[in-house]
Amino acid sequence: MLELHCHTTCSDGSLTPTDLVAAAAAAGVRVLAITDHDTMAGWQEAIMAASAYGIEIVPGLELSTVHQERSLHILGFYPEPAALGPPLQERLAGRYRRAQRMIEKLAELGYPIQLPLLQGNTAPGRPHIAAALVQAGYVQSSQDAFDRWLGEDKPAYVAYEKFSACEGIQLLRQCGAVPVWAHPYLFRGGTVETVLPELLAAGLMGLEVYHPSHSPSQIRRLEELCQQYELLKTGGSDYHGSTNAADQPHALNQLHLSTDLLPPLQQAAATLRQARTLS
Repeated sequence: MLELHCHTTCSDGSLTPTDLVAAAAAAGVRVLAITDHDTMAGWQEAIMAASAYGIEIVPGLELSTVHQERSLHILGFYPEPAALGPPLQERLAGRYRRAQRMIEKLAELGYPIQLPLLQGNTAPGRPHIAAALVQAGYVQSSQDAFDRWLGEDKPAYVAYEKFSACEGIQLLRQCGAVPVWAHPYLFRGGTVETVLPELLAAGLMGLEVYHPSHSPSQIRRLEELCQQYELLKTGGSDYHGSTNAADQPHALNQLHLSTDLLPPLQQAAATLRQARTLS
């Protein structure tokens, strides 16, 4: 009944915040986090829509960072918008620069495309470029686009601009957000055990233990690490709303997570806010 990792059309999801809330309600979700990439743009629409369903919205985002030259994502829950807004504008601008460089690489490879028109603070990402490649007829599916050109180490891939995971964690905490390492076992720049101490030193407060990509043994290991280091546990489907099952195997509420995960997260956010007030 709890989803702490979902995306909307404000980043690379295919459902608007309103439609995501409706889909979550239909799936039995009662607590829903909006965690778009590098933007807070979807919160207010989701909050307004949620009132009709009795769903609690957890404001969040998924911050794009780099660690050891590899992409590493940090979820941030309950940030203070006034504090986080200005630095996010630079992250958003970086996403546009990155997308443009990938489009230029594709053109050099003989596959010219245009980035789809995005609204307001929508954060562009590789799924938008993959969709444009499908629309242009170069590939049959977005997964084909990732396999041929857009995946890490593929010819059109461009890494995120230099913004380290430790810097991201510190930024989130400075803005009152609880930083949680997203899907740790998807990280390709080192083992969880070797990377975690560095992130903890920067102020990491939790691990996304429950994720569709994690095996039962990996989940058990993450639970052990949370107990060992007194970290918060979160989880979610990482839902993007695609209607193409090959591109998006994740379904809302597929993990059937208990809302018992929420109070510790809320308490951690309250503690951060209190510390900011006293500082």
